[in-house]
Amino acid sequence: MGIPYVTDIDPRYGTAVEVTPTIRRVVANNPGRFTFTGTGTYIVGRGQVAVIDPGPEDDEHVASILSAVSGEEITHIVVTHTHRDHSPASRALQTATGAPIYGFGGHPTPPEDAVIRAKPTTWDSLLPTEEELEELLKSMPSAGKDNSEHDQDEPGDMSFSPDFEVVHGDIIAGGTWTLEVVHTPGHISNHLCFGYKEERSLFSGDHVMGWSTSVIPEPEGSMNEYMDSLELLLDRNDKFFYPTHGPRIPDPINFTKSLITHRLDRERQILECLKSGPKTIPELVIEMYRETPHILYMAAGQSVFSHLVQLVENGMVSSEGNPTADGIFKALSKP
Repeated sequence: MGIPYVTDIDPRYGTAVEVTPTIRRVVANNPGRFTFTGTGTYIVGRGQVAVIDPGPEDDEHVASILSAVSGEEITHIVVTHTHRDHSPASRALQTATGAPIYGFGGHPTPPEDAVIRAKPTTWDSLLPTEEELEELLKSMPSAGKDNSEHDQDEPGDMSFSPDFEVVHGDIIAGGTWTLEVVHTPGHISNHLCFGYKEERSLFSGDHVMGWSTSVIPEPEGSMNEYMDSLELLLDRNDKFFYPTHGPRIPDPINFTKSLITHRLDRERQILECLKSGPKTIPELVIEMYRETPHILYMAAGQSVFSHLVQLVENGMVSSEGNPTADGIFKALSKP
């Protein structure tokens, strides 16, 4: 079963689009490899509203959010996680409105004994060429805009500090709306989704996106935690998912099942590739992603690395020393 991607969205930068009578979306003009057409900031409710994922540090985007709620009151600023395309605008929005900020906590600092994901020195074959990057820039809705921060790993918002730290099961309530906190580590350890009780839907952040699978970057992220967090969503009864990037996802439970199947297929593919002998991550990517555009190979390498760390943790693969991005991996025979 393939993933039934959902990609049809008109970003209409600077304009609030009514998704439902109580959900509006304003898309930031920050398209890129990790952001699709840009960060979709959601405004929930009418009159007294919550803003979910204010977005990047961008004065124009903040002004667009404020314009969208003219005559209304922002009472809550809610953040799914601390990548810089999601949380930095919370500070400017708070300055303008006085609304408190809600999130899981600050940007995670991996423990000293965590898996090391230093910039790999053996991944030159996975790097996009200058021509590929130029073509990517031309294809973006905002041709010519500086997207340099989105060309590499997703950077962290190191200064984020919520006024209220929330955990799984907490309730954030406003005048006409109720959000249930769902802790979904995986893409990053402090990732939250928010169940919108009145519409039986979920704001899924970067945990589940319709346009692409999520990057799981070790050590900020964890493939084992990501898979557990996907399973957690299967116990819900949501009608729609609203990701921060891209359009809403219909039939979200079956979509989530397809993501789980896809990741399990990748595991099997890695193990199959390792049957012929030890391999590095670039060797695995080139073998596994033959039909994938080369410009996506670096992201594929991150995904393969996270799968390999998971497989090492689960005793199915071994590496030379602790698993690192430059490691050599081999399959372990199971009794």
